[in-house]
Parts: sequence; structure tokens; C-alpha cells
Amino acid sequence: MNQFIIGIDLGTTNNVLAFCESHQTNDTTDVQLLKIPQLVAAHTVEAKSALPSFSYLAAEAETTGGALDLPWAEGRNFATGEFARSKGADTPDRTIGASKSWLCHNKVDRRAPILPWNADGDVGKISPVAAAQQYLEHLVAAWHARFPESPISDQHVVLTVPASFDPVARELTREAAIAAGLPPHFVLLEEPQAALYAWLNQQGDQWRKTLQVGQSVLVCDVGGGTTDLTLIAVDQNDGELELRRVAVGEHLLVGGDNMDLSAAYFVSGKLSEQGSTLDPWQSVSLWHSCRAAKEALLTDDGPATHTITVLGRGSKLIGSTVSVEINKEEIAGLVLDGFFPKCHLTDRPVRQPASGFQEIGLPYESDPGITRHIAAFVGSHCTGENDSVSMPNYVLFNGGVFKANGLKQRMLEVMSTWSGDQDVQELSGGSALDYAVAKGACFYGFNQQSGGLRIRGGVGRSYYVGIETAGLAIPGAPRPMKALCVVPFGMEEGTEVSVPSGEFALVVGQPAQFRFFSSNTRKEDQPGKLLDRWTEEELAETDPLVATLNLEDSDETFVPVKFRSKITELGMFELWCETGESEQAKRWKLEFNVREN
Repeated sequence: MNQFIIGIDLGTTNNVLAFCESHQTNDTTDVQLLKIPQLVAAHTVEAKSALPSFSYLAAEAETTGGALDLPWAEGRNFATGEFARSKGADTPDRTIGASKSWLCHNKVDRRAPILPWNADGDVGKISPVAAAQQYLEHLVAAWHARFPESPISDQHVVLTVPASFDPVARELTREAAIAAGLPPHFVLLEEPQAALYAWLNQQGDQWRKTLQVGQSVLVCDVGGGTTDLTLIAVDQNDGELELRRVAVGEHLLVGGDNMDLSAAYFVSGKLSEQGSTLDPWQSVSLWHSCRAAKEALLTDDGPATHTITVLGRGSKLIGSTVSVEINKEEIAGLVLDGFFPKCHLTDRPVRQPASGFQEIGLPYESDPGITRHIAAFVGSHCTGENDSVSMPNYVLFNGGVFKANGLKQRMLEVMSTWSGDQDVQELSGGSALDYAVAKGACFYGFNQQSGGLRIRGGVGRSYYVGIETAGLAIPGAPRPMKALCVVPFGMEEGTEVSVPSGEFALVVGQPAQFRFFSSNTRKEDQPGKLLDRWTEEELAETDPLVATLNLEDSDETFVPVKFRSKITELGMFELWCETGESEQAKRWKLEFNVREN
């Protein structure tokens, strides 16, 4: 049996590795953080509790003399972690950030070398998958440096992903993880659930005295680039309290990065008043500098003011370095009113683009009001006639943004107005916000092996396969599409289901496109449910699969099949097409492979 349980938070902003010994008997599991050696400057290595999710692709002159070497790697031409993040302020065109958001962006080729986005041609770009692999390889190497006698491939590893990741993003994450050296049997866990597991570990059996049957918890995870929402209900089973995940939100690209940009916009206005104009390069540099200012000012024990410095870029713009000072009240006002505005439960985000033409890039939310996104999520899952979930009684905060208590209080204040005469409370007493996901993943892995507490819930979406209807062809018009439910909401990992339906024709012997859809609102649909119409709010299309399925010794182009769906122990979705149940039956597995997209 493995010696250690390892939990890894592959975060948009930071990467953290937590671990514990697999044999423990305490009421709470003793989870520790791995100190991660990393460059903090050229030729300077320090060990820190988190590895910032930044990669710096160095110019050739910067690699001389082993400037970017690590204890386990020599002759490197790139850096990950603290040094890479700091380089974003003065060399943004060689710095990669938010690669995790690119990993789930289905409008780009995520295997192609596209990062840093819009960088000059002389920069040796890498793909979002490769960036994730770099961070994980760094963590694996740091683990082996600390525990050389306990290879990570022999340990029980739990890797976290956003609850909103679709099967393609999960598959890409799995691919990067295995390439980085994680064991093939590692487990994927949703980040909000991991945060709640961290709280459960801290509480021990006391959690049963805090939560009551019929209550619910909103896990609100606002990180550097994303907002992830999950709703957990408190149920009862044979007289014992039970936690059940009942809803997950959309993948919202709004978070700390947006707040940094808002601060940068504010600071650039102050510089303009001083007669200083920034070029695009300096604007990106200012964005990175404002991140440090926000993190310093919004902590409870932070300074009252912070000085932001922008390097000069020539005599026509800023001939020399300029500085501007901002204070805690200015930043707090920008973040509170801009990102956590007071709103009603019936308010909804504004999603209309400002222009018919837009740059190709990450699909950031057009409405930065996080409280309005939460209102839409809570309103769609807690106020419908068929929903048995109560309005949230508690909020479990996660993500570095909530280090500022003022942001927590604003959210609780807004949500309490939605609940009438009942105040919404913080679920306090958990792990530090920066480390909760990794620690919770470790505790989850420990419970997997020891048979401890598990949050029930299964998959957070229903999945559908597109079925092209038969009928007369019309020039210029595609045939109508139906959607067949093949995975119900809540289907547990490690289970499979035969989809009850008639037979459908599977295209064989030639390239074919297979279309898939998902829904986080149609919770009642069961396998075999066939939809002939739906709205974009109900069903969202995931990446299609392009594949050629062959049938040996046959000239047939169509084969009648039925479907069997499986959710693996890793949480991966597999769809099997079967011609029958006999030993001679043919079977094809459709895997989420975006290589041909």
C-alpha cells in the first residue's frame, strides 16, 4: 500500500501540494504542505509553500551561467513560479499567466504553441497543455527532492479541477498530469468540494453540530482568473447526516485578474493626470504591478498605502520611471462596488458584448459583478418549484481574493437580503484560503482509502449526444439535431449505465463528427431522454469529437448501435457504442480527444 496521500491544487494563480501519511488514527488528519524550491531571482532558489502559476520563457542571453537552473535541472531556458511572476511586470510578452483558463477555452487549439498570447514571433511559445505539464513537473521534482525513496508514481494522488470543467478540459488535464509523472490511476476532484473537505478535516466530528438537515452551503471560490460555485445540501441517511453536491456553476472567467485590471485602469488615470501616457507594453506591466498592490492593501494587516512604479519606455512616452501612490480605501471601493455590488436575487449578469467585433482571446465575462452571477446561480437552483434545495444558510469562502474580510462581509450582506429574515453566515474555521484546496484533496484521498466521510454527488452535469434526424435534405440547411441523454446528473464515479433507447446509426469507415452537449440545470433527465428542442441556457455544446471508427471486413458505412455510458473512477466520461450483447458484438469507445478539432 502507498505510504503517502498527495493532494495537488493546479490553480489558475498558484499551485500547491499537500500530503499526509496513509496510516493515521486521529480525529483529524494531519495534512502538511510541501515546501517547493523555485527561482525567486536569477541564480537564487528559495523554498515556498506555493508555486505561482506563471512561466517565463527567457531570451538566450538570460540563460548563461545557469541563471535559471534548479537543484534538479540544469541548462533551463524557462522559469516557473515566483521569478516568472515577477518578470510579468517588466517582460510581459515573455510571461505566461492564466494558462489554466486557456486549457478550458474551446475556441483555440489547446495543444498548439499559443502562449504567451499575442507575443512576438521570436518568443518560443508553448501550449496550454504544456504549461500545465511544466507546473506539475516542477511539483513532481520538488516531491522527489524531499522524498527520494517514495516516488510519486507509487503514491495515491488527488488532483483538483474546477467543478465547471467539461470532459475535454478534464481529459487535457489528465494528459498533462500523466506526462508530468503522476500515476495513471490518480483521481480528479472538483475544487469547491476539496475546499469543503479541508473544512471538514479541520472540524472533525464537530461539523455535525454546525450543519443541520435541510440546510445548504454555497462554496464560493474566487481565484485569480475564475469564479467557481458549488451548492452542497445537508441530508440524512439512516439517521446519519450526509453531504450531497447538488449543483455546480458555469466556468466564469472573472476573478482577481479582473480586479487587478480595474486597479490598473484607475492608476493609469492618475498617471494621465501627471502628464504620463502608457503604451501597451507598459499597460501590461502596470497590470502585473497592481496585483501586488491589491494583495498588499486588501489584507487585514496590510499597509495604508502602496506605491506603484512603472518603468520608462523612451522619451516620447515616459522617459524615466514614474510612480503613483494608492491607498487602501481606493482599492477597496473599486473592488467592492465593481465586483461585489449590492443586488437583488432577481438580478442577472449583463452578457451582451459591447461591439460586434471582438479580439480572439479568453472569453472573459462582460459583467464583472460576481454577486449578480451568484444571484443567477442561486436563483436557478434554489427557487424553482422542482428544487428541494434551501437557500444557502452558509457560505464557505475560498480563493485568495477573500483574504480581505470586507469582501466576505459584503457578500454575506447581499445574500442575507435574498433570504428574508435569516442571515447567511460564513462557514468559518477552515484552512488558509491559499492552501485549502490542496489540503482538502489530500483529506479526500485519505477518506477514499480509509472509508471515511464522502460528499455524495457524482458528475455535476447531465450529458447528451447529438443525433442527426432523418429527412429530406434542404440546400444550405443542416438537418435538425436531437439530443439524447446518456449521463444523468449525479451519476457516481465508477458506475456505468446502458442507455435505454432504440438503435441509432453509427457512421463507420470514414471521418465523422460526434457532437456532445451538457447541462447543469436539467437535473431530472434520465438516460434515454430524447430532446428535440432546447435553449442555449439549458444545453451547452462541448467540443465535438472527430474520429474514424472502422468495421473490419465490411463495406458498410452505417452500423446500428445502442449506447453504454461510463464514469470512470477518475471522473472521466466514456461513451461506448455497441452492436449487441453477444460475444461477437462490436464495441467502439468515443474518447474526448481534441487533437483533430
